[in-house]
Amino acid sequence: MQARKNVALVVGAQGIAGLSLIDHLEKLGGWEVIGLSRRGGEAREHVRFISVDLLDKADSHRKLGELSHVTHIFYAAYQDRPTPVELVAPNLAMLVNVVDAVEPVAKGLQHINLMQGYKVYGAHLGPFKTPARETDAHHMPPEFNVEQQDFLERRQQGKAWTWSALRPSVVVGYAMGTPMNAGLAIAVYASMSKELGLPLRFPGPPAAYDILLDVTDARLLGHAMLWAATDPKAANQAFNINNGDQFRWSELWPKIARMFEMEVAPPLPLSLVDVMSDKGPLWDAMVAKHGLARNSYADVSPWRHAHGVFSTTFDFLADTSKARRFGFQEHIESEVMFRELFADLRRRKVIP
Repeated sequence: MQARKNVALVVGAQGIAGLSLIDHLEKLGGWEVIGLSRRGGEAREHVRFISVDLLDKADSHRKLGELSHVTHIFYAAYQDRPTPVELVAPNLAMLVNVVDAVEPVAKGLQHINLMQGYKVYGAHLGPFKTPARETDAHHMPPEFNVEQQDFLERRQQGKAWTWSALRPSVVVGYAMGTPMNAGLAIAVYASMSKELGLPLRFPGPPAAYDILLDVTDARLLGHAMLWAATDPKAANQAFNINNGDQFRWSELWPKIARMFEMEVAPPLPLSLVDVMSDKGPLWDAMVAKHGLARNSYADVSPWRHAHGVFSTTFDFLADTSKARRFGFQEHIESEVMFRELFADLRRRKVIP
């Protein structure tokens, strides 16, 4: 008898993590992929997309209630809100709506993988214990990441399927029109600075230039998502996932400048949300001048997230030894990751 085919339901399919996972599954083979997002997507062999409003319970059940063949759910959707309190309700509701619609009909469901982050440790609130470890105590709620994990843990009791939660650092990779994309922000900021004849100036305070931090390559994260969802040793566990090295912007920023053939200048605190708000006409002119892909300026403007990344004035890193102990051994040098990302963005004609 032929083995049952693995069917991945990728929730948040147009985000950095979702796109990277789908690419990995396509190359790997042996997977059918169903991608969920509000924008949908263009179907191809072994991959189809469903446009769904996960905040709408009825829409979720109508469009997902027949996905009886799903074996693995990879949840990487996110709704941005201004405050931690406001983040809880929509982000918990989306996860609940997916599980409520799919779990009762997917009798062969094996695993639900949840995307989290260093917010679990309070990284968005201020200086936190570093390196952060999965056993660290939670901070005072509200925290939507914790609420989501608590929901999965309760739901899994007595069930055949298992869960896992991954906690990446700042994720760097390819995606358009997403609110959290620091790698794209650097690429567009550098390209615009070069177009204006400016040096590449770190847009954060001097203290942020010298913190110790780590980041997570989206490709590595995609590999980790699949590992956590298919290795029995990773069942019902949370794992920090990053590149495996640490750096300071003061060391890496001049190297990034050289990747764009630019001079570097001392840091100067800038509100990227403010100073980049009028750059739409410049972007349109660059698209025409350099023959770039016709991405709207809104799709390449994750400035709020980037401002938060570059304004962080405390160490920002986590220990990944638990993942290594449980069997995930992949790593990449962060400088190499940035160089490969910028090359990829040039190939796609996102930047000159």
